[in-house]
Amino acid sequence: MTGPLPPLTSIPRDLVSAGDYARRAQDHLPPATLAYLEGGAGDEITLRENTAAFSALKLAPRQLVDVKGGHTRLSLAGEQLAHPFLLAPVGWQKLFHPGGELEVARAAQAMDTVFAVSAVATTAIEALVVPGGAPVWFQIYMQASREATAGVVRLAEASGCRALIVTVDAPLAGLRNREQRAGFALPAHLEAENMPEVQPIPAAGEGAGVSRVFDQAMHTAPTWKDVDWLVRQTRLPVFVKGILHPDDAARAVETGAAGVVVSNHGGRVLDTAPAALHALPAVAARLNGAVPILLDSGIRRGADAFKAIALGATAVMVGRPYIHALAVAGALGVAHLLRTLREELEITMALTGCARLADITADHLWRGPESPT
Repeated sequence: MTGPLPPLTSIPRDLVSAGDYARRAQDHLPPATLAYLEGGAGDEITLRENTAAFSALKLAPRQLVDVKGGHTRLSLAGEQLAHPFLLAPVGWQKLFHPGGELEVARAAQAMDTVFAVSAVATTAIEALVVPGGAPVWFQIYMQASREATAGVVRLAEASGCRALIVTVDAPLAGLRNREQRAGFALPAHLEAENMPEVQPIPAAGEGAGVSRVFDQAMHTAPTWKDVDWLVRQTRLPVFVKGILHPDDAARAVETGAAGVVVSNHGGRVLDTAPAALHALPAVAARLNGAVPILLDSGIRRGADAFKAIALGATAVMVGRPYIHALAVAGALGVAHLLRTLREELEITMALTGCARLADITADHLWRGPESPT
């Protein structure tokens, strides 16, 4: 029995979509690693609905619109980007390719986009922030002490990161049953290269009657007071990731956050939470343009980005698809995937009569079997 195939050094003609990379990645990853990557929480209802929500939403083509000179450029948190596809924070990338985050950083530079580096990256952040390279944002998980969190912030600032993403929807890990059944465990040689080496604050008690969730795992979990504190600790813009409820979105803005990321963690934390796309309109209505909104969880096509923007997103984050491409063909695969998504978006814009991202509105979505009015 042969093992996983090595990464490709060229792109075959039949790799033409994110779905193709997802299928091909099965040949390049061990089964347990694939289960870790692909799995969601519980029965994976939210995982499936993330993509189903996009499939169910239809487009309203418009004809004979002059879109000459159109483009997908945008400005986001001080970055001038060629397109609205950002690379979401995904941890432990050397699981999927020996070069890990270095390969992704090269692809981000080639395709002019932001690389949001995971808190549990397997490459030192200093190696990823280079002159002339892609803009690097850094993901923060609140640590057991504010001192430890401040140390991570200082590292990101000193390394030249241009924004922080504080992930708030995973104070404890979701129950990912597919991963459990496969017996996945992180290899001993992998380390989170940018995490502080500190001892966690002891949980409150052990023994009978003590909850492993409330009394242990959640004993030092952050609250909104900690996000308030974090925003005041840094000169960098801070995006709050993991927002689904409009009240939480408004609370994030009150802290001084530069933006929010509507996300359910790719369906990996709380099963039967709503699809990210379904949560987006209410968040956009509540914020009413106060800060940029990123949509994460479920993006698989350029048309998906179009639909997210139509419902109020400023840009979108791509997660699993670029990891599939990384496993299949390293930096070349990630760059090719980003180019493919951008071209799909351009085609969708042209066929719906939108020359620029600002032209995309809910009027370009088909609302029912009847004709739009």
